[in-house]
Amino acid sequence: MSGALTRYRLIAYVVGVVLILLVVVGMPMKYLFDEAVVVETIGPGHGFLYMVYLVAAFDLARRAGWPLGRILKIMLAGTVPFVSFWAERVVTRWAREAIDEQASGRVAVPAGDAVRPASVEPRDGAGVGP
Repeated sequence: MSGALTRYRLIAYVVGVVLILLVVVGMPMKYLFDEAVVVETIGPGHGFLYMVYLVAAFDLARRAGWPLGRILKIMLAGTVPFVSFWAERVVTRWAREAIDEQASGRVAVPAGDAVRPASVEPRDGAGVGP
């Protein structure tokens, strides 16, 4: 899973930088100065890189066993300028926790997916012998 984390981190940074260039440089040039060369050059590249980001995010999330809601949030983080950098830090922390849990032999249970162990007896006495 550490390889998937490295791939995700790299593409998250690249997508974040390209998106900032597109929004901060390209869009003002296009709409304020009627010069679309930056948008026409960087835009298609960002679209392709975002698809790579989606694949890397899904691969990492699948290996970590995260729930669908978390996966979708990670994927959407690449669409908002500057948020991808914050999301990369959060995802890296989650992934490292999952790596540590897998290394120690514990099963990773994503937040919100708490499961009662099978060895716990019910409190109301239901299911207890005759």
